[in-house]
Amino acid sequence: MSDSLLVDHKKAVFRRRLLVALQYTVAILVTLIILFPIFWMLISSVKSSEELLAPVPTFWPKEWHFENYLNVLKKAPFGLYYFNTIVSTAGIMALQLGIGIFAAYGFAKGDFKGKNVLFLVVLGALMIPIQVTFVPIYVMCARMQWINTFWALIIPNAVSAYFIFMLRQTFMSVDNSYLEAAKVDGMGRIGIIFRILCPMCKPTLLTVTIITFIDGWNSYFWPKMVTTNESRRTIAIGVAMLRNTFAGMQTMNNHEIMAGAVIGVLPIIVVFVVLQKYLLTGFSKAAMK
Repeated sequence: MSDSLLVDHKKAVFRRRLLVALQYTVAILVTLIILFPIFWMLISSVKSSEELLAPVPTFWPKEWHFENYLNVLKKAPFGLYYFNTIVSTAGIMALQLGIGIFAAYGFAKGDFKGKNVLFLVVLGALMIPIQVTFVPIYVMCARMQWINTFWALIIPNAVSAYFIFMLRQTFMSVDNSYLEAAKVDGMGRIGIIFRILCPMCKPTLLTVTIITFIDGWNSYFWPKMVTTNESRRTIAIGVAMLRNTFAGMQTMNNHEIMAGAVIGVLPIIVVFVVLQKYLLTGFSKAAMK
C-alpha cells in the first residue's frame, strides 16, 4: 500500500471514530437532559424542606429523609387513589382495546359503503382539541348523575381515534390470503380477528395498549372535573392535592409533594422499562405502513 493510500485510510478511520464519538457524546447528553428531571424528583423527595428551599441547590441530599414517604402515605389516602386509578385505567384500556380492534378491522378489511368517509371522520377527531369537548361531555355526565363515579372516569374515554388509526394501519399490512385461508378452514370473523390479525400485529397492539395505560394513569384535567371528593380521585389529582393539604403554614411541603409524585409515577416507569422494546417496535412498524 502506497503512502498516500495509507494516509487516506488513516483519515477515513479517524473520521469514522470521530463520528462515533460524537454520536455517543450527543446520545449521552440527550439522555442526561431527559433523565435529570426524574433524578431531581427522586433526590428532592428525600430532602428536608429547608434544604430543598435553600438559595443554592444541592445535587445530593445532605441528610436522607425517607420519612417523607411515610408522612405522605399517612396524611393522604394514596391507597384509595391507587385503587381508583387502577379501576379507571383498566376500564379505559378494556373498552378502547375492544372497540378499537373491531373498528380497525372494519376500516382495514371491511367492505362497506362510506368506509373511507367514516375513517376521515375518525381522523378528524384527532384534530379536534380535547378541551373543546370537555364542557358538553361534563354537562352530559352531570345530567346522568355520574359525577364522583367510575362511569364518568371511564365512559368518555371509551374510544380512541389514535388507537383505531394505529391498528387500522397495521391490519392493512396483513395479506388477505391469510384471512381467506382461515375462512376456508371454517373460522368465523371473531376467530380471524383474535387468532390471525391480533397475533400477527402484536407489537402495535401492545404499543397502543401501553400508551392507553400511560394516558389513563396520568390523566389529570378530566378526573379533576368529574371528582369533587376523595371517593373517586385518581393518583394525579391526589398528588396535586398534596399542596393544598400540607402547605399554607410557615414552610412549603415541596419535599412531600415530590415524594407523592414518585409514588404516583413509579408504575409508569416500571411499565416503560419492562415493555419499552414492544413500544419502540410497534411505532417503527406502524410508521412503515
